[in-house]
Formats: sequence, structure tokens, C-alpha cells
Amino acid sequence: MELLNLIRKLSPESIIQIERRYEILRTINYRQPIGRRALASELDMGERPIRNEIENLKTLGLLNNNNMGMYVTDEGSRLINDLDDFYKNLKGIPELTKRLNQILKLKKIIVVPGNSSKDELVLKDMGKAASSYLIKILKNDDIVGVTGGSTMASVSESIYSGFKFPNVTIIPARGGLGIDLNTQANSIAAKLGEGLGARYRLLYIPDSLSEDALTAVLKNQEIKESLEFIKNMGVLLFGIGRADIMAMRRNLSKERINSLLRDGAVAEAFGHYFDLEGNEVWEYKTVGITLENYKKIGEVIGVAGGEDKAEAIIAVSSLRKDITLIIDEAVGNKIINILT
Repeated sequence: MELLNLIRKLSPESIIQIERRYEILRTINYRQPIGRRALASELDMGERPIRNEIENLKTLGLLNNNNMGMYVTDEGSRLINDLDDFYKNLKGIPELTKRLNQILKLKKIIVVPGNSSKDELVLKDMGKAASSYLIKILKNDDIVGVTGGSTMASVSESIYSGFKFPNVTIIPARGGLGIDLNTQANSIAAKLGEGLGARYRLLYIPDSLSEDALTAVLKNQEIKESLEFIKNMGVLLFGIGRADIMAMRRNLSKERINSLLRDGAVAEAFGHYFDLEGNEVWEYKTVGITLENYKKIGEVIGVAGGEDKAEAIIAVSSLRKDITLIIDEAVGNKIINILT
């Protein structure tokens, strides 16, 4: 940190150049192979400055290109990893994380630089951070529950482990919700299982069922077994949803949504809708993990980003404090603005 401050004083233009080159390398790493024009558009930079930076990075052996476009060399990939901590210090992430820990008082908070609602690559960074943390804490014979949503889909796409977990079981933590197959809990559980070399089970029922319908489907042995796995989860990886968005995804009536908002609902988790202080406003009967299950699970990892998730994160963070929260810089700053 002292070195960073010295560089800022002696050569502030060097900091700007390092940040720019890091972002170019990072973008190419995610998008490769990519053409120069597409890269300039994504980074909102002119083609001439992009061309100059690309030539410099090629000279340094960090980039190369073929007829498909540019790609990061092995040396470039190593440099991106080595620069991660430096870039976080550059963006003030350690100080932001410390402040959030003081306010939310959670077990662990991991903050990724940027705003995932404006930059898709920040969402990928959050997915990478979540998958890395999950791999670190996994134990033999763990049952891992995952929810659906675009954030969880990004986690499942980022998962990679050189070490395999054949005795770990991945299970959807709830039934299907919405119509996008890629963001269904089933699809995410399958991708995570494949990426980890783990077993996975699927839950072929929607998120909500009437009591009569649930009684009927429970006669299916495979569904009964999947629900039993959910009850015995040791790890939960879940996305944090806004009350209004989740209500719309469930096709609730306009009257019900307006009622929830009038009652102060800002967050939804496992069919329960909460106000900013974590008080339950309303419960929607769902299939899968219950609030009681959630409070008993040993390792809980919540992932969410974008300023509009700030109130939802605050609400869910009040339900239990021994969780790990993975968020982006934008929502971290918004949380501080709301609570201070």
C-alpha cells in the first residue's frame, strides 16, 4: 500500500496506464478471441489509443493474435492474476471491505471492483470470486445447495477446479422459477457439478405447488430423495433478490406486489419477503429450502451486485450474521450510504 501511495505521488500517470492496461488484458481474457474494434467499443476507447496499447502489450509478450482475433498469452494470464490485489488496492477495495465489515458485522465480506449492473465482466468477476471461495471451503461428502438467477448462472460458468470432488453432491435448493433455462437452479446445479467433478441431483418441480399437487408429486421417489438432500445441505450458495423483481418473476398479481411494497418489502429469500430491518412481510409457499433450513446450514454464501440490490442485501444480512457475502464495489458503497 505504501508503494502504491509513492507511485501516486511520483508518477500518477503510471497508475492511469497500469489501470488501463489491466482492464484491456482483463477484457480480452474474458472475450478472447476478440477484434480490436470490438474491444475499443466495449471499453469505450478510441481505436487509435487501443491500437497503441495493444502493440505495447504484444511487445511485452502479454498478448498475441491470430485470424480469429486477439488473445492473452500464458504470461498475460499470470500477470492478470498477479495484478488482482494491486488493482483492488488501487480501487480502494480493502478500505471499503473494512467499512462494510464494521457496519454489517458478517462472517466474511468479499468485494469485487466495479458495478455488475453496468459491466457484465464485473458479474463474471463475482462469479469467479464465489467459485474460488466455494472450492476453498468444500469438504468431502458435502451437500451443496444452489438457487437460480443470473448471478448464480455466472458462478456456475466460472467454476473450475483442478481438484475433483466425487463425493460432493450439488442439489437445487428450490424448484424451478421463471422460463429462462440457463438461470434455473437445475441448470446451475448441473454446471457446478460438472465443473467440480461432483455428483448432482435435479429437482423436476416448479418453485410453487398447491398442497394437493405437492402431496401428489411426493409419491415420486426421486423427488422425495432430492427434497431430503435439501434438508441435509451443509453449504448453500444463493443469490439475493429484490422483493419487486422476485414477485414479478413469480407472476404475482399487481395488487399483491403493490401491497408488498406498501408494507416495506425490499428483499426476497426462499419465498419469504422482508423489509429493510429483516422483518418478514409475507410468505409465499415454495418447494425446497425453508427459512428454518437456512438458519441451520453450516456454510452460507450470498452473492449479489448492482446498486439496486443494496436494500435487499441489508435485509438478508440481518437474518443471520455468520454468512459470507460476495458483492461488487457499487453496491458496497450504496450500502454504506444507506446505513451511515
